[in-house]
Amino acid sequence: MAGIPPEVRALAELSPVEDLLLPILREGLPGVPVQSLITADQRFPLVLPRRIPHFGEWSADQRFTDEADVTVQCFAEDPDGDEDAGILSEAVRVVLRDAGLTGKAVPGRGRIISVRMTSAPRRATDWATATGPVQYADLPTGVIRYETQYRVAIRKPRQRPFLP
Repeated sequence: MAGIPPEVRALAELSPVEDLLLPILREGLPGVPVQSLITADQRFPLVLPRRIPHFGEWSADQRFTDEADVTVQCFAEDPDGDEDAGILSEAVRVVLRDAGLTGKAVPGRGRIISVRMTSAPRRATDWATATGPVQYADLPTGVIRYETQYRVAIRKPRQRPFLP
């Protein structure tokens, strides 16, 4: 049998936060690719949401809610890459803010309870922000990346996401 047994899959109460954010950002940013992975032949512009691995606590009843620190990276290329990446970062902020204000839901994945920006958009010169001695490769010539961080509160879906 490939993969994990169905009874183990059925235990999971949450899917990755990216599974909630991807459809919300795709709907709110028509015409802009929103992905959780970078491809070998990546084209730009691009919005890349990912959970930040350092945060994991429940400030409310863990039976019903979750919180995630998320980084959203916006890539654009010249001739107006710097301006476009900054504008794209602002558009992402508006989409996420509105999702929090309206309680935007994604079937089987949950509902946004609130969104709070924890680190304002900033320009970065490499593929990912390095912490410690590890450094990442520079971006392709003419590509600009802006990075913003958010704390997202999530209400779990009514049913577990991976029931058989």
